[in-house]
Amino acid sequence: MESIGSLEEIILMILMKREKCHGVEIVEDYEGVLKKSISLPAIHVVLKRLTRKGLVKSQFGEPTSERGGRRKRIYWATPAGYEVIKELKEAKDELWNSITKPSFQYVGI
Repeated sequence: MESIGSLEEIILMILMKREKCHGVEIVEDYEGVLKKSISLPAIHVVLKRLTRKGLVKSQFGEPTSERGGRRKRIYWATPAGYEVIKELKEAKDELWNSITKPSFQYVGI
């Protein structure tokens, strides 16, 4: 399984949810779900890293008048990206299912 960090995992999951999207949409989803802010440049760094790993692909969309004729880069998860997320979910599910009782240090007793 490809090794990815937690931010990479979250962004990859957002891409899977939306199928295709651009950086601003990823920021909006991230902030909406996690209730934490993140910068667009931080998103772009992670997207480049995921692209290098073969987990994300991108292409330029059509130019838009609201962007002064500039094009947005559109991103989507690759089949390898879906497989990494599936394997991570299965591993996490297995770990969660192995916890039979909460540790007293985490429940405040």
